[in-house]
Amino acid sequence: MSQSSARLRRGAAVAVTVGTLMAPLAAGPVRAAPAAAPAALAADSPSPAPPGPAVRDLTPGVARQLDVAVRRVMREANIPGVTVGIWTPGQPGYVRSFGVADKSTGQQMAPDLYMRIGSETKTFTVTALLQLVDQKKVGLDDPIGKYIGGVPNENRMTLRQLAGMRSGLFNYSEDPGFVKDLTSNPQRPFTPQQLLAHSFKHQVMFQPGQKFSYSNTNLILLGLVVEKESGQHLGDYIKEHVLDPAGMTHTLFPAGNEFPTPHAQGYTRQTADGREADAADWNPSWGWAAGAMISTLGDLHTWARTVATGQFPDGRRMVGAATQKQRLITPQTGSIKGAGYGLGIFDVRGWIGHNGSLPGYESLTVYLPSTRTTLVVLLNTDTGYRSQEPSTVLGEAITRIITPAHVYNLPVTRTG
Repeated sequence: MSQSSARLRRGAAVAVTVGTLMAPLAAGPVRAAPAAAPAALAADSPSPAPPGPAVRDLTPGVARQLDVAVRRVMREANIPGVTVGIWTPGQPGYVRSFGVADKSTGQQMAPDLYMRIGSETKTFTVTALLQLVDQKKVGLDDPIGKYIGGVPNENRMTLRQLAGMRSGLFNYSEDPGFVKDLTSNPQRPFTPQQLLAHSFKHQVMFQPGQKFSYSNTNLILLGLVVEKESGQHLGDYIKEHVLDPAGMTHTLFPAGNEFPTPHAQGYTRQTADGREADAADWNPSWGWAAGAMISTLGDLHTWARTVATGQFPDGRRMVGAATQKQRLITPQTGSIKGAGYGLGIFDVRGWIGHNGSLPGYESLTVYLPSTRTTLVVLLNTDTGYRSQEPSTVLGEAITRIITPAHVYNLPVTRTG
């Protein structure tokens, strides 16, 4: 089995995943299990920071340090192109693109390019679910069997456990049959029901609520719940109730492999033979509610604070304050100090948000409430470096400079 096939079978993010939590393809990596984070961080109320400057001023000297760090990681990890955005109120922003968006033409990476964002999609799907919770159309502690039949443990597994990656359901993107189907024809469409079938032929890994395990299967089920209880297609619901109110006009939930221009080409080795391929025209329907969306740096700048606080930019609540508080309870999920996973969102050493990984693309969108700092990283490869997602390597290098008391680090373990 090739290294790429092994990675695909593990399942993607951050997630931590959460996209990159650990879901290779669709999900984006939240990779590995985060450990306990602040229990219920109210994103509107800054949490106390350790002694020393919580965030460094983005002076020209600091900007030069960032330039050097990003270029170093790109060189060492063989990353074709990267765009980085950093914003803190009262400071000049840092927006830079490095490298190429297209190896064949030499087109330069640029801040306005559309990019696939993988498991960051989970933050939108769970937001839609939480809005339905606020509307009393669903309950977080309702069993999934109340809405969707044929699910293992359906009368004991709750929507809360699905959103928090504690369902015990097998991750369909780790199924060998799924991997074969996808890598043999990356442009083929998948239906949610086909994805669930790849999961449900496996036994559950543990009883609901016992522990944390990142699984794209959870989000497929939650996407179906949103469709059933809203009466809208998931992409239509997200556009009308999340993207449009947030003013995110350059973010979309594609139906197939459509990709607005201008976009970066994406380079992956998650192929049948392990050779590098351009995945820009691959069909992300296999990620659906777990990882299919597309966005831009500017829109993700907006989304970082919006999802972390539960408020639209105009001050209206996107998710009710009480529901948002529940979302940001990030219990321990493993042995990574200072990291945890809530309801479709993580907290890694104070940074709240999600990462994403899809063949050819990775992303990281996080917000630090204590300083109201936003960090967005977009790159056009998902090929790992020294057992880490490239987005994690970049996130760590950047935050060591700008927020030394809050260094983003999400170790992962690769196999194969």
